[in-house]
Amino acid sequence: MVLRGPWGSCGGPGAALALLRALRTRMLRQVLHRGLGTSFSRLGHFVASHPVFFASAPVLISILLGASFSRYQVEENVEHLLAPTHSLAKIERNLVDSLFPVNRSKHRLYSDLQTPGRYGRVIITSFRKANMLDQHHTDLILKLHSAVTRIQVQRPGFNYTFAHICILNNDKTCIVDDIVHVLEELKAARSSNRTNFAITYPITHLKDGREVYNGHQLGGVTVHSKDRVKSAEAIQLTYYLQAINSLNDMVAEKWESIFCDTVELFQKSNRKVKMYPFTSSSLKEDFQKTSRVSERYLITSLVLVVTLAILCCSMQDCVRSKPWLGLLGLLTVTLATLTAAGIINLTGGKYNSTFLGIPFVMLGHGLYGTFEMLSSWRKTREDQHVKERTAAVFADSMLSFSLTTAMYLVTFGIGASPFTNIEAARIFCCNSCIAIFFNYLYVLSFYGSSLVFTGYIENNYQHSIFCRKVPKPEVLQEKPAWYRFLLTAKFSEDTDDSEETNTYESHLLVWFLKRYYCDWITNTYVKPFVVLFYLVYISFALMGYLQVSEGSELSNIVATATRTIEYTTAQQKYFSNYSPVIGFYIYESIEYWNTSVQEDVLEYTKGFVRISWFESYLNYLRKLNVSTGLPKKNFTDMLRNSFLKTPEFAHFSEDIIFSKKYNNEVDVVASRMFLVAKTMETKREELYDLLETLRKLSLTSKVKFIVFNPSFVYMDRYASSVGAPLQNSCISALFLLFFSAFLVADSLINVWLTLTVASVEFGVIGFMTLWKVELDCISVLCLIYGINYTIDNCAPLLSTFVLGKELTRTKWVKNALEVHGVAILQSYLCYIVGLIPLAAVPSNLTRTLFRCLFLIALVTFFHCFAILPVILTFLPPSKKKRKEKKNPENREEIECVEMVDMDSTRVVDQITTV
Repeated sequence: MVLRGPWGSCGGPGAALALLRALRTRMLRQVLHRGLGTSFSRLGHFVASHPVFFASAPVLISILLGASFSRYQVEENVEHLLAPTHSLAKIERNLVDSLFPVNRSKHRLYSDLQTPGRYGRVIITSFRKANMLDQHHTDLILKLHSAVTRIQVQRPGFNYTFAHICILNNDKTCIVDDIVHVLEELKAARSSNRTNFAITYPITHLKDGREVYNGHQLGGVTVHSKDRVKSAEAIQLTYYLQAINSLNDMVAEKWESIFCDTVELFQKSNRKVKMYPFTSSSLKEDFQKTSRVSERYLITSLVLVVTLAILCCSMQDCVRSKPWLGLLGLLTVTLATLTAAGIINLTGGKYNSTFLGIPFVMLGHGLYGTFEMLSSWRKTREDQHVKERTAAVFADSMLSFSLTTAMYLVTFGIGASPFTNIEAARIFCCNSCIAIFFNYLYVLSFYGSSLVFTGYIENNYQHSIFCRKVPKPEVLQEKPAWYRFLLTAKFSEDTDDSEETNTYESHLLVWFLKRYYCDWITNTYVKPFVVLFYLVYISFALMGYLQVSEGSELSNIVATATRTIEYTTAQQKYFSNYSPVIGFYIYESIEYWNTSVQEDVLEYTKGFVRISWFESYLNYLRKLNVSTGLPKKNFTDMLRNSFLKTPEFAHFSEDIIFSKKYNNEVDVVASRMFLVAKTMETKREELYDLLETLRKLSLTSKVKFIVFNPSFVYMDRYASSVGAPLQNSCISALFLLFFSAFLVADSLINVWLTLTVASVEFGVIGFMTLWKVELDCISVLCLIYGINYTIDNCAPLLSTFVLGKELTRTKWVKNALEVHGVAILQSYLCYIVGLIPLAAVPSNLTRTLFRCLFLIALVTFFHCFAILPVILTFLPPSKKKRKEKKNPENREEIECVEMVDMDSTRVVDQITTV
């Protein structure tokens, strides 16, 4: 089979069928493209026919739904927001709670060993790095301790003190840090002139014979030989509180607030020391404080965006200037955001500080859509009716805006799905989806009707601001100069047909792009420098990409000038030698009397420093086993009796669970000990590695055990949890780009879009790392938004270039920049101006938000106005000139093509006109 026709021989049957499939696909794309364009054209005509309804309906909906936001609720559970939802550490915590239920009123259990609970902490240090164990500072710390224990919380009918809400010992006294007892003994030794009292580090002995751990209570320690403490630059005190019911929890929360005030007041009277108070409520308060400290900066941002949006839409021609459309475009975005906030509030959603990023997500997408519609309006003929011009605008701009909106909904929709393991990210994506959906509807309705109203004003030659009829030039000549300047306009009868299309060229940005920038960026001598600059960009991006680190520190999401930041900084400076307390839980009945089992348990804890009695306990087991050699029954009886009668273990009876079996045989069901690891300055990374190592060890060990600390809930599987929304969104974006290839006129558009998105995201991640931004919840959300922001700005540019025919690549690059460059430049300027005040907000959360969004906008702008215009001039698609026949009806014809097999049997007679 051969292909014959006016094009000559084209190969065998495979080539013919391939040609047919290509033509059919192209025809299908054209039909879909034209069908969607026609649908949007009719929609535009319908909106223009009912502008009052489409302008008022969005406003009423926003007022009704947004009014509920005045009674919004704030999310107070930080763990619910920022800890991975499906976490192995949460399962381990439930197991620990079932084995060793907490009864804070009767048993000695430090609250930060198993559950955070309520507490107040303070780090005391000196500005001059003085020894906090000298007589002056010791007396000062004990005086502070006395002031804290005298704090009163006034409630109707009763005043609560620390003694009423503290965790109690078996002797009904409040549990206080052992460092307080050490300081009291040190003071007594000095009073009696005893010189034999010595403090060792990190284990020291009290006068009652108890061994206590002070690694988390003494900081900046300098030691003599045999671990004897010479000096300590910091001391940390912790006060543990009960929270067994709602009233108790309310009193404890109030006590924490008074505790911070007491410490700050105490420091004012003792200015030579520096104190860093911290409570269990500090993280929650400082996380939400970002919203309060951002208020005036966001107002400044709004004022700047409004001002620049108005200026970007203004011209010297007072009739064709559209300042109100800049303001109304921003109002469209605001109405959509308010509607989404009202819906979330009505459905039981709670506000948190991560929502500060939603207005900027809306700003980038919504403003570009409105500016693109305004750019399309400038291309319509002024002698057309407003309805026809509006229909042309919808047909020209709404298809690309619909596809980019669909991309937003898919990517953020995947982030809002149960696949997202971080609740803060899931809620953010859910709110963004709702806001973007309503923004799309409001752009079609509210902004479309606003375009209609301004169109009527323009057609009537009324002033774009004052809506007054502009007098003709001969009348203006009699007016003052300032009056003529304010009412400058070009009348259609003053221009011939050749000037009709250039009416809007007096716009500053249009004039700049058409007269200067397009010629400059496509200049032969400029292209090599742009390519070189792109190679430098890729090199630095790669350098940063190889250094990406996960940021699981909770201090990254709070305001800067807060107790959390100050306390965390002091904690890392003075108390980073040892990790947080790690619970080592054995949850099976093992042969504790067996020497090999004892050795196995000790082997798993090798590399740790004990802070509990468990190693002494195991040594005690060895002595019993070696000296008596008793069988299991007698051994466990002696163990139980000896354990309960030994003063050293009297306060830890909960740490071993005995159970009775038949014949009165007693067995050890579960046990635990508390460990602390030796760490360096990179405590977080080492602790994460330690957690993973112990998890793997627990799967292969002979003894069934788990390890747990409350901080594990935040760091467990954090890397995979925080990266999952970005990974899922990238996959969904690629899928949508592949699927939409059948909706666009040429699939090469989506190829270029995919490459551009990959280049932008790669660069943003790399430069983000070089700018000291870690991969955390906030930065991942920004990266998801970056995918959509890039497609928003680059898709119309690439579409215009790829679909261009007849002319050269350079000419179509210029044409694409002239058509879409103004809208991109307008939205970029407004977006950057809106971001700038965010950089001044004293918050780590907004710092991350600003740096990521700024990089996304900058890198995308760099690609739109430099990389793509240069690369497209020498890469496919080609723009060869074709001389094709035109019929009288200006339709493109394809001559008859006949395919025959070898025996001249006719297969296809012809291909119809395209």
